[in-house]
Amino acid sequence: MREIDAKQITDIVARLCVEANRHLAGDVKNCIQCARKEEPWPIAQEILDRIIENFNIADENEMAICQDTGLACVFLEIGQDVHVNGSIEEAVNAGVAKGYTEGFLRKSSVAEPLQFRKNTLDNTPAMIYYDLVPGDKIKITVAPKGFGSENMSQIKMLKVSDGAEGVKNFVVKVIEEAGPNPCPPIVVGVGIGGTFDKAALLAKKAIIRPLEERHPDPYYAAMEAELLEKVNALGIGPQGFGGKTTALAVNIETMSTHIAGLPVAVNINCHVTRHKTEVL
Repeated sequence: MREIDAKQITDIVARLCVEANRHLAGDVKNCIQCARKEEPWPIAQEILDRIIENFNIADENEMAICQDTGLACVFLEIGQDVHVNGSIEEAVNAGVAKGYTEGFLRKSSVAEPLQFRKNTLDNTPAMIYYDLVPGDKIKITVAPKGFGSENMSQIKMLKVSDGAEGVKNFVVKVIEEAGPNPCPPIVVGVGIGGTFDKAALLAKKAIIRPLEERHPDPYYAAMEAELLEKVNALGIGPQGFGGKTTALAVNIETMSTHIAGLPVAVNINCHVTRHKTEVL
């Protein structure tokens, strides 16, 4: 059994909060740059140029890519042969508080949703997702989630008879209704299967999958390509000014479900699709 001190988790989470907010992942940058080369609409070209200029400035000056530095979504893959000395949840939240405070990142978390909506002043608590996996390591991914795009996400319990066409129609409908609000070009995560809550988690996990990585099942890989084409045919374009670049990628994650169900969740992220990972 490998022993890990909880403070190590705190230090990594703090660093990843800052790095994710200042340095856009390489796969996202590459997609944006490729989209710029293939975009024929002059206004869309200019918007994409500004987006590229923005993430380059953030890189060079160690500044936040976007003023909305998001709620801290923290994904933990915890090896079954690891024992953490201390509370994992407390360690993660301490890391978020440290990263957002010392990194001068905007704190966007309110303590409860309806009565007072008082800011917690350190961006805690984090949204923490746990997976137990074989091994003696802990994989930590911090994915700050802005709410301009999160607010555009939807979930629907389709009928089994709706089938693949129903799934595709729902995804395209969600993007069409979102329009310019999620700051396109967007990354679209689609979760299919599971239960009401599991579908939403699948969709969120789909967003942080590398954008050049297709679903391992050729059936769903083909659906990803088809949906990307359909979404870009909407003509919403970068920041809603028109063009062929509405989405950078559509990533699908699937799992088993009930014989009577077809849950589908669509989680949208803006072009600032932030995620940083470290293995402890």
